[in-house]
Amino acid sequence: MVMKILLICSVAVITSASIPRPRGVADSNASHYQPNSENVFVCVDGSQSFPYSYVNDDYCDCADGSDEPGTSACPNGKFTCTNAGHRPLIVPASRVNDGVCDCCDGTDEYSGNIACVNSCNELGKKHKEEVERIMKLQEEGMRKKKEFAESGKKMKEEKKARLEQLQADREAAETERQEMESKKDEAEAPEKEAKDKHQKAWDEEKARKSAEKDAAAAAAAFNELDSNNDNFVDVLEMVIHIEFDIDSNGVVSEEEVKEHLEESDKVDMDNFVSKIWPNIKQIYKPLVPEDTQTDGEAPSPAEPQGETATPPAEETNGSPNSLPPPPLEPEDYYEEDEEEEEEDDEEDDDMDDRDDYHDSDTSTAVPLPSITEEGTLVTPASPTNEVQTEGDTEEKMPAYDEETQVLIEAADITRNAFNAADEKLKSIDREISSLQSYMNLDFGNDEEFSVLKDQCYEYTDREYTYKLCVYERASQRPKAGGSETSLGTWGKWSGPENDRYSSQLYERGQNCWNGPDRSVKIHFKCGPENQLVNAYEPSRCEYAFDFISPVSCSGKLSPMDTHSHDEL
Repeated sequence: MVMKILLICSVAVITSASIPRPRGVADSNASHYQPNSENVFVCVDGSQSFPYSYVNDDYCDCADGSDEPGTSACPNGKFTCTNAGHRPLIVPASRVNDGVCDCCDGTDEYSGNIACVNSCNELGKKHKEEVERIMKLQEEGMRKKKEFAESGKKMKEEKKARLEQLQADREAAETERQEMESKKDEAEAPEKEAKDKHQKAWDEEKARKSAEKDAAAAAAAFNELDSNNDNFVDVLEMVIHIEFDIDSNGVVSEEEVKEHLEESDKVDMDNFVSKIWPNIKQIYKPLVPEDTQTDGEAPSPAEPQGETATPPAEETNGSPNSLPPPPLEPEDYYEEDEEEEEEDDEEDDDMDDRDDYHDSDTSTAVPLPSITEEGTLVTPASPTNEVQTEGDTEEKMPAYDEETQVLIEAADITRNAFNAADEKLKSIDREISSLQSYMNLDFGNDEEFSVLKDQCYEYTDREYTYKLCVYERASQRPKAGGSETSLGTWGKWSGPENDRYSSQLYERGQNCWNGPDRSVKIHFKCGPENQLVNAYEPSRCEYAFDFISPVSCSGKLSPMDTHSHDEL
């Protein structure tokens, strides 16, 4: 095959060389410069014709400059370097005889003003070596590309088979889940009924206990407020309770008390408990600290009170067992001025003491008294400074009975079985979703790009480290340290129609201040290994990466591969 190509090239060279042509004319255009029978030259664009002697006469006659291929007379003229031993080169006609050797054979400087060294053979040798190197690279790349393609196709077939198996397994897993759910629902129905019954009984018990406590608190409050023991709580007995001060002016008026008593002058125990207590229990505070009384010695609400009440058998002034003195009768409030002032002073002192008591920390507040089943008023011991948590004070629900516990254990078994079946189905769905995402990706005509999936590569320049996770995302981070900036996530293949797999686009990256979202285009080139070799920003917030990989090798030379980069 190689010999055939060389033979064709040799024939083409011999044929072209056999046709005489003027200086600066390319082999491909040699036939156009053959004089006709009348020795007339026709411009290449056909616009004019004139004697053949006008060609290369250093005067531009043709508008397209075709009559001066070997001079600089035409500004739009082109000069072709023959460059025997290397490859032809076309340069602007303005470079002819400009004192610079543009052609490696020196034919562009024929005036003799400068002597050009013919370096075409040397350059041709170097060019041949470069072409051979690139061809060897392409061949090695194609070998690896073939291996990648075979591996990619095999992997896709395996994933396809796995997907089909999972879809079949899913049907069985979904059936199993439905069966386990049905059993769970069946076992949970009696469990729920038993739990609800237990909860209802507990709620009723809590409500009963709460009602008893509230009734005891109401009775205790009534007894404390009923300071004259007449079985009524009246206005004068409540005015000394500062908590009933509605307008917060420091004085409890009769009108304010009546508002709490629902406009009554006084109320008995029944009305107090049913109507008044629900409205004042949140603000009511007893005047006498409970720790001044001995448990069990407070008067029972069932015992008769008032004038017919039997006084205590034993009473000691100032002792903890002494009851608070009865309130003054209305007429006692109007004694002589001197006595009134003394009482006012004493009352102020008492009020100060009470204020200090009511302003004390809530952790030492006196608990409400309660009433035993026998009707005895019991005052709890004063709380300590230890803070009790809600779990310590709140009564816990009793344990379930044996029958309910059996139902719970049976339901737990079915719940565990259902959860296992449910997780199995979810696991299958997750794997199916992952496989479908893989199957939807475009890995090239022969699945060769699949080798890059889930692989990440980095490139570091003077300021940043750039990272590319193929088919996922691209980013950059400062070398000096700092957060990573998203340049985009996988979008699509973005190469031209005739070379679709030459570039990828990653888009919707982090937004630029006062600009677009960042994006990056990955340019794939043939190389011996997968490697990110360059990163740059052609325009604001639009980046570009150069990525070399065997998967981009084609086994043939591109125009760029054969282009000469000679410095003449």
